[in-house]
Amino acid sequence: MTIPPIDLTALTAGARVQDTFLVWEVETRSQNDGSRFAILTFANASGRIKSAPFWSSEMHKVEGLARGAIVRVTGDVGEYRGDRQLKVTAIDAVPKSGADLTRLVPSVEGGVAKYWTTLDKWRGEMKEGPWRRAVNAFYEDPDFRRDYEQCPGSTGNHHAALGGLLQHTVEVGAIARTIAKTCDADPDLVLAGVLLHDIGKLESYRWGGVFEMTDAGFLVGHVVLGSHALDRRLAELEPPLDEREEWLLQHLVLSHHGELEFGSPVRPMTVEAEVLHVADHASATTRNMADAIDAAENFGEGEHVSKRIWTLERKVYRGPTEGRPA
Repeated sequence: MTIPPIDLTALTAGARVQDTFLVWEVETRSQNDGSRFAILTFANASGRIKSAPFWSSEMHKVEGLARGAIVRVTGDVGEYRGDRQLKVTAIDAVPKSGADLTRLVPSVEGGVAKYWTTLDKWRGEMKEGPWRRAVNAFYEDPDFRRDYEQCPGSTGNHHAALGGLLQHTVEVGAIARTIAKTCDADPDLVLAGVLLHDIGKLESYRWGGVFEMTDAGFLVGHVVLGSHALDRRLAELEPPLDEREEWLLQHLVLSHHGELEFGSPVRPMTVEAEVLHVADHASATTRNMADAIDAAENFGEGEHVSKRIWTLERKVYRGPTEGRPA
């Protein structure tokens, strides 16, 4: 039986820690006198915690450690300016072959089976036609399904967990299908957009340890990569879609971020594209807000208003927790 990882989100000042972590980030900085120090962010499946600084006299302890390394850490939890930090007394690299990555990388709670059940039920309800055929070209491919159910929804923003992309897709679908009923949108075309809009993330992200962008993700971005992936699959369909049908699907993928400054080469120009954009934004933003409200480190002792949350560009409010759903 796999031993569950220590819950990093529940650690309080004074706690003693001895466990294996993933090095999520290594920050090296300089002091006014020119001496250097490092701060590491440790991660496991429960969350993350920053180390106390490794000052110049301690830099030898972390020499050679880089993002993605696996380490065995002993230390004590303290606080600095209201934030928890782990004062490390011992740290040693661990070979990746000897580590259980499922303990070190966040995963969606409860696994992905329930999301597949919902998604495949929706697919089964689509009418026979071009939208269903385009979707099935991806979702009936076992290799695509394997990668899709593992891929995170982002590398450090919303749904940043193994299975996060599938969870996000189902959330977007639930929202978009509801909106579509109120505005005379084509439900099958909306669902096709939901299921295809983020396919480019499979080429944009790596998730075999830390979540990070690929070169293609940096240079091209998941929106355009998704358009290319769709183009390749549609070229293999027999009989092919007609030109207008292909452009409508491409428009959904290319416009789903809504604005040019947010990565969309074109703004939504159809009702279905607008529904998809709104639903995608709602899933991402509400997930970020829920995560920010649940993160104790965002709030001072006894405070109900958080510090500024970078993913939301605002503060959030946390009321009494009694009666809130788990």
